[in-house]
Amino acid sequence: MSTIKKAVSYILISLVLIFTVIAVLGIWELINLEQVMIKVIYSLLVIFAASAVILFIFTVLIKEDPKTDS
Repeated sequence: MSTIKKAVSYILISLVLIFTVIAVLGIWELINLEQVMIKVIYSLLVIFAASAVILFIFTVLIKEDPKTDS
């Protein structure tokens, strides 16, 4: 379970870095920021919804037995 959390953390960190680079390029007017930001917002919405579903699955369906943590 720990490796899954690390992998998801690295994916989210990389997404933040990508969106930051896109925002900086838009500030410097190297790319058209209007259409890009709409796509970024939709992408973040999809990632949020998928994260909520995955969190629900992990908390409700895949429960770890606390006795096995020793």
